[in-house]
Amino acid sequence: MERSQIDAVVERIKSTEVPGQGSERIKEIVNRLTTDLFYAIEDLDIQPEEIWKAVDWLTTTGRNNEWGLVVAGIGLEHFLDLRMDEAEAKAGITGGTPRTIEGPLYVPGSPESVGYAELETEPEVGGERLYMQGQVRDEDGRPVPNAKVEVWHCNLKGMYSVFDSSQPPFNLRRAIITDADGRYKFKSILPVGYSCPPGGATDQLLKAIGRHGSRPAHIHFFVTAPGYRKLTTQINIEGDPLIWDDFAFASREELVPHITRYTAAEAKEKFNIDEPFASIDFDFEIHKEREGVFAAEIERTHGPR
Repeated sequence: MERSQIDAVVERIKSTEVPGQGSERIKEIVNRLTTDLFYAIEDLDIQPEEIWKAVDWLTTTGRNNEWGLVVAGIGLEHFLDLRMDEAEAKAGITGGTPRTIEGPLYVPGSPESVGYAELETEPEVGGERLYMQGQVRDEDGRPVPNAKVEVWHCNLKGMYSVFDSSQPPFNLRRAIITDADGRYKFKSILPVGYSCPPGGATDQLLKAIGRHGSRPAHIHFFVTAPGYRKLTTQINIEGDPLIWDDFAFASREELVPHITRYTAAEAKEKFNIDEPFASIDFDFEIHKEREGVFAAEIERTHGPR
């Protein structure tokens, strides 16, 4: 088909819209995506059987609640981050802790504490002890007291509480309010990397395009404070072989902090801690809110569906 013929089909579809009804914004988006899809079908000679197989896959993806993984896996969530980075840069907002993807596994309502938190609701055998600490500062280097640092990560099986019913509610999920000096600290275990569900919709798609569906070990954060732009970010665990081969494209150089490890003797002598542990120092730098810039608080559904 010629482009003019495709355009005529799209115009026929658009002609059924009732003026003044519905959302003009949604009409604009749907019509653009429909046009681009029709062009792609013609350009790539996509056959009806391929279309209906895709429809089956789309249905399965929704049924399995995997769209959050797919959005990350095809690079869409990373692309949205890059667009937000560019928009902020044009508004003069640069530097600070880089944002990176939220992912699909955040749950609101984690237990709050001031200054310090222990993330494990139920201790897990076999994990390497982790202490992570740092300061929340503004772009001028001043500490931000009473900032909220929300942190969440998976267990040693690569599973997240709430989504995984075998874990206690909010295990490895906490919200820490920074102290008067803007400091936070938490005790946990070093998480492991994990892969999307084997044989699931995301796994099927990635294998079909010759890619894997695994992520390096990482820890997620939201950092918020009144008058400041929300920071959505995560750190990778140094030494993980997949840091630069993350299927979700979330790795950034500034988000791979060094890990310092202490032996049992060193832990006891220097910190009066009765076990060896890994330590990560990491400061967050957040930006003051500004008028006329997009909202950094993204409205989206959280938790199991």
